[in-house]
Amino acid sequence: MNVVHSLREAAHEARSRLAVTAALLSLAALLAACSQATPGGDASSAPASSSPTTAAAARVDLTITLTESPGATPRVFRLVADGATPSAASNLPDSAAALAAVEQHGEKIFFALPDPTRVCTQQYGGPEIAVVTGWFEDQEVNASFSRTDGCEISRWQALAPLFGALAGSTGAV
Repeated sequence: MNVVHSLREAAHEARSRLAVTAALLSLAALLAACSQATPGGDASSAPASSSPTTAAAARVDLTITLTESPGATPRVFRLVADGATPSAASNLPDSAAALAAVEQHGEKIFFALPDPTRVCTQQYGGPEIAVVTGWFEDQEVNASFSRTDGCEISRWQALAPLFGALAGSTGAV
């Protein structure tokens, strides 16, 4: 009977230690998340490397490299805005529409968490590839876009004006 009692006590101790370890890990993750700069937060608390390199820190400073087909010469666009209006440094055909698309969809597209339950239709939308780098709301952007399946086509269409398209089109220039 003593052996069974000892095993139960050991199992209870192990469960208690596991619970404490899990709680400490959760607390550490929470503290790490809180210590990072938040979008729209105080820029003075962010590290110097987390802001755009322009003299006046822009809220949006994105470079878009669009390749329309394999081997094609890439087109390079830029979207810069410190407020609701794109600056003169922007060279997209419709910079206002691009800024509106980025404002509406940028956060959830540029910084999306992987979703293993996401199901994408197997359709092909074209060979275009766009690479977006730069800054959005004090967060570094490094995102690739293609039209290789339904999910990627949806991402592309949400930001089509950013890829040189006029609002509502496919993104082809």
